[in-house]
Amino acid sequence: MTESRLKFGWLSPVIGNQWSDHKPIVMYQERHILPAALPHFDSLWIADHFYGFDAKTDPFMEAWTTLTWLAAKFPDVMLCHHVLGHGYRPPALTAKMAATLQVLSDNRFILGIGAGWRDGEYAAYGYEFPKPSVRFAQLDEMLQICKLMWTENEPSFSGEHFSIDGASAPPLPEVVPPICIGASGEKIGLPLAGRHADIWNGFPRGDDDDWRRKYDIVMTSATNAGRDATAIDVSTTLERALPEDDAQAEQLLADMARWVELGVTYFVMDFGNPKTTEHVDRFAEQVIQPLRAG
Repeated sequence: MTESRLKFGWLSPVIGNQWSDHKPIVMYQERHILPAALPHFDSLWIADHFYGFDAKTDPFMEAWTTLTWLAAKFPDVMLCHHVLGHGYRPPALTAKMAATLQVLSDNRFILGIGAGWRDGEYAAYGYEFPKPSVRFAQLDEMLQICKLMWTENEPSFSGEHFSIDGASAPPLPEVVPPICIGASGEKIGLPLAGRHADIWNGFPRGDDDDWRRKYDIVMTSATNAGRDATAIDVSTTLERALPEDDAQAEQLLADMARWVELGVTYFVMDFGNPKTTEHVDRFAEQVIQPLRAG
């Protein structure tokens, strides 16, 4: 029997809000949820923002620090950000941090990255927030810098937006981190994902035809770049509650099976703030296992 390509990630919220007594949800999950949940999942994902959405005083744990903390706590899953805004950190620093975490985690790091979108946050922290075409051009150069710094001893690069000159990042990782790109723009973002991404994280905001068109852009762009498009994992993020009974599990299974038919190979699940692990096994047995067997 051929092993299923389907993968499943658990997104642990780093925010604290009124539903978590303003305490970061990830801190509760690390103690009470993730030890039982993660054996069923392939990866653990952490979002990248600096403060909350309902109120700026709502806690929001910094993404790199939190993912590194979790990497030490849970040594058997892949690790990814959902997704980093490249403009929050200089490209060479991001490349160095990624190389370090890849080494420390024994090759479990995935670089999840995007062009950023929360302009108010950029302004609050004093970061530039140029127009989308510029942000994606910067992201393209940033990814080129990362690949050089992960594979060469003294790489240099001179682009329109960024440059490095002998930017050594020892120790170089034995395994180059896979790249996950979150993008949905058809003119710039999706072609860039096709050129660079090992995982494309797409957003199901339209109908099936809209999704198929975006999917085709990524695959065509990959082929045109001389890449094996079939090797790209197609990911989407689903915000759902854990199923509490057989009927809910059956409905969730049907919903996710439809996405598999549309080409999704990687589900990132945001279950919010479950208080117990009571329904995790149900999800694993009645949703994950049938989908992988499907």
